[in-house]
Amino acid sequence: MKRLALVLALVGAVLVAPVTASAEPAFIDVVVVLKSHANVAGVQAPTRAAQLAGVERALRDVAARTQSGILQLLAQRPGSVAAVTPLWIVNAIEVKATPDVIREVAARPEVATVQPNATIQAPAAVTSTAAEPNLTKVNAPALWDLGYRGQGVVVASMDTGVDATHPDLAASWRGGSNSWYDPNGQHTTPVDVNGHGTQTIGVMVGGSAGGTSIGMAPDAKWIAVKIFNDSGQATTSGIHQGFQWLLDPDGNLSTPDAPNVVNDSWTMSSASCALDFQLDLRSLRAAGILPVFAAGNYGPTPGTVLSPANLPEAFAVGGTDNADAIYPYSSRGPSSCAGATAPALAAPATSVRTSDLYGGYVSETGTSMAAPHVSGALALLLGAVPGLSADQQAAALEGSAVDLGAAGLDNDFGYGRLDVLAAYHQVATNPDYTVSVSPSSATVAAGSSASYTVTVTGVNGFAGDVVLSLSGLPPSVGSATFSPAVVSGGGTSQLTVTTSASAPPGTYPLTITGTSGTTTHAAPASLVVPQPPDFSFGVTPSARTVNAGSPAGYIVSVGSLYGFTGDVAVSLSALPASVGSATFSPAVVSGTGTSALTVTTLGTAPGGTYQLTITGTSAGLTHTATVSLTVQARDFTLSATPASITITRGKTGSYSVAVGVVNGFTGNVTLSVSGVPSGSTVSWSANPVAAPGTSTLGIRTTGSTPRGTFTVNVTGTNGTLVHQVTVTLIVR
Repeated sequence: MKRLALVLALVGAVLVAPVTASAEPAFIDVVVVLKSHANVAGVQAPTRAAQLAGVERALRDVAARTQSGILQLLAQRPGSVAAVTPLWIVNAIEVKATPDVIREVAARPEVATVQPNATIQAPAAVTSTAAEPNLTKVNAPALWDLGYRGQGVVVASMDTGVDATHPDLAASWRGGSNSWYDPNGQHTTPVDVNGHGTQTIGVMVGGSAGGTSIGMAPDAKWIAVKIFNDSGQATTSGIHQGFQWLLDPDGNLSTPDAPNVVNDSWTMSSASCALDFQLDLRSLRAAGILPVFAAGNYGPTPGTVLSPANLPEAFAVGGTDNADAIYPYSSRGPSSCAGATAPALAAPATSVRTSDLYGGYVSETGTSMAAPHVSGALALLLGAVPGLSADQQAAALEGSAVDLGAAGLDNDFGYGRLDVLAAYHQVATNPDYTVSVSPSSATVAAGSSASYTVTVTGVNGFAGDVVLSLSGLPPSVGSATFSPAVVSGGGTSQLTVTTSASAPPGTYPLTITGTSGTTTHAAPASLVVPQPPDFSFGVTPSARTVNAGSPAGYIVSVGSLYGFTGDVAVSLSALPASVGSATFSPAVVSGTGTSALTVTTLGTAPGGTYQLTITGTSAGLTHTATVSLTVQARDFTLSATPASITITRGKTGSYSVAVGVVNGFTGNVTLSVSGVPSGSTVSWSANPVAAPGTSTLGIRTTGSTPRGTFTVNVTGTNGTLVHQVTVTLIVR
C-alpha cells in the first residue's frame, strides 16, 4: 500500500480563492454535500436484485428532491459556472464555479458542507523479484477442492485500472459497457498505465497462465473503476462517481449488475477521521457489499490506519508475512473514528506474486496486496453461500481468523490472519446474528428525543442473548436507553436518544453494538442536532457613488436558515445627519425577502466615503452588513481669460471670468478682486454670476496709475465654497 498524498487540503469550510482581474472568471472546484441523506440502512428486500434497486431508488429519490434548488440556482448563473455533476450516492454536487457562486451555494440552508474536490495520488507499482506462497497460507486451495472457485461472483477494483490483455486476467473480465468506468474520461476500455490495479486484481481473480495460481478466486469475474487518471491522480468527486457507478453500472434498476465485492487498495493521506466517503460506504454496505480497504503502510506507529480504511463502514486489512509475523510497516490501530475496528483483519502482504503490466509478473509487498486476499476470500464465500449481508461477511471473516499477537482483537492483526476455509465453515454451519438500525440518521432539536429501531436477526439457528450498547454519544449531547437492552435470539429494541437543552449543533456518528458471548456485531447510525433557527443577511451592492443631493439605493436580503420564520427589523447607523437621511421599504422583513434601502443625500453633503452599517434584528438574533457610500460634493470652477493683458495708462483691461459646475452645483457665485494697481477702478458686467455663467472684469487705469506688472487675484465665493484664479495686468 503506497501513500496517496492529497494535493488539496480537505476542509469542511467553503473554499475561498482570490480573484484577480482577468478576461476569464476564476473557477474553483468543490463538492457540495447536502444535509439530507437516504435511510439506506432501512431498506430491506427479499432478493439481492431488489435490495440493490431499493438502495439506489432511496438514494436517487432524496437527491432529486433536495438538489433541485441548488441546480436551479446554478443554471441561473451562466458564465459563472463551468461544470456541474450531481452525485446521488452521497447526495452531493460537484460544482466548478466562481468564488461568489460557491459562497452563494454554501449559504443555502440545505447545504451541510462545501469541500474542495481534492486530488489524491495513485499508489506506485512495485517491481521486486522475490516470490513466496500466499494462497495456501489462507486456505484458498481448500475451498477450490470443495468446488468453490468464485463462480458467479463479480469483484470490482477501484484503482489505477487493469491491463485486460494479461493472460491471467483477460478471460475473467465480465466485459461490456457495464464492466469498465473511467470517471476521468480518458479511456473507454480497460487500461492501466501504472500497474498497481493490475497487481491487486491479480491477487483477487488471477489464473495460472504463468505456471502457478496467483488469484484467490480464479473463476470469479472482475470489473473496474479507474479512479486514478493517467497522471496518477484522483479527485474526491471522481471517487464519488466511481462508488455511484458500482451500485448500478448499466444505469438500469431492473438489472442487478453491481459487483459482489469491492476492493480499495488506496488511502487518503491523513490518519485523522476523514468522513468524505462515509456515506458512499454506508450505501455499499446497505446493498450487501462489504468495502475492503488496505490499512496502509505507516506502521509500526499506533493510530496509523488512514481514512477511508479507519471508518466503521470500511473493512481494513493489515499485513503479515507467510510466517504469520506482522509486516513491519503495516498500519496499526486504534482507529481515530468512533466505533471502528481498524485493522479488522490481516492477510499476506510480503513478496506476493501477482500479475503485472505487459503480461508479466511481480512480487509485491504492502497492505495493497493484503486487501485483495480478503476481497478474493469474500468472492469464494459468496460463491459458496450467496446472499450474505455485509455484516455477515465481516462477521465470518473476523470470527474465523487465526488469532495472532495478543489474545483476541488487537491493534496489530485485528481479529487475526485470514482463514477462508474456517470462514466458510462458520457461515455454512455456525449460528450467528446481524445487527441493523433504522433510520440510519435522525435529526432532533436540542432538548428533544430521537428514536431508532435496532433489529437483531439470527442466522443458522442462533438463539442466544444479544446485549445492546451505544458508543459515540458525548455526555454533553445527551443520554441513551435501549428497550429492551437484551434481545433474545432475534427481534427489535427501541433506542431512544435524549438530547440536552444545551447540546451543541452537529452530526454525531453513533455505533450500536450487539454482544453475545465473545461475538460482537455493530451497526452505524448518526444523530444530527441542527443549528437553531437563524437568518442570513446581506446587502448589495457593497458600494455606491452619488452626487450630493442625489439618492443612493441598496437591496437588503434576508434568508431563512434552519427553519427560521421570524420577523427581521432593519436599521441603519453611521450616516451623519450632515450627509443625509435613510428609509427602508419595508422596515420589517418576514421570514425571507428583501428591503429597499434608500439614502437621500443633502445638496450640501460634504464629499467623502462613508462606511454605513445595516443591522437586522429578530428577537435575540442580530446580523450586520457594511456598505460604503461615496458622496461627490457639489462645487464650482473658476477661470479667467486671457491670462495676461498689457495696456497703457488711462486705458481699460478686460478679462472674461467663467464660473463652471461640478457634481450638479447650482447657485450664485459672488466675485471679488484684489491686487489691482492704485489709481484704477474695477467693474463687472454681472456680479454675482448664476452658475454656469460668465462675467467681464474691467480694470480701468488713470494717468496716476503706476507703471509695472501686477498680479490680480479673482475670487469666487458661494457659502463655504471659495475658489481663486490669478491673472496678470501690465501697465505701460
